Amino acid sequence: MAELTKHIIFKLIDQPYGVDVNQIISIERLQDITEVPRTSDFIKGITYIRGETTPIIDLKERLLLDQADPTENSRILVVNINNMQIGLIVDAATEVKDIDQDMIKPAPPIIGGVKETFVKGVANLEEGLLILLDLEMIIDPNETNELKEVIEA
Repeated sequence: MAELTKHIIFKLIDQPYGVDVNQIISIERLQDITEVPRTSDFIKGITYIRGETTPIIDLKERLLLDQADPTENSRILVVNINNMQIGLIVDAATEVKDIDQDMIKPAPPIIGGVKETFVKGVANLEEGLLILLDLEMIIDPNETNELKEVIEA
């Protein structure tokens, strides 16, 4: 019997990406973000989500993809990475999908312009190729420290 896992599907520049639903705390509408000076370019600032100071990362910028201004469909995926609540700006959150583990294959060195380091695997679905991100690899140890400083500032 196939093992299915639920994934949140979201888009960055019309390319679908997925993350395991267990890594998602919530999906929020884009809200006011307070900029924090002297941080990495992909750290857009902080906001308060559910009473907690949350650093906000532009996921397109982090993955070195083309930039575009947020739209009314843009969302913040609130995730837990390295025991920190972090918000990831995405172009749209589209659905929750069950994916058969047998459909997930290792990623090539670069896929859709995204480095293999950030990719857990790819799934070839009826709708096309789905890139599954490894959220634990999105932030390296130095960046984890930078995010902690942003929260404490």
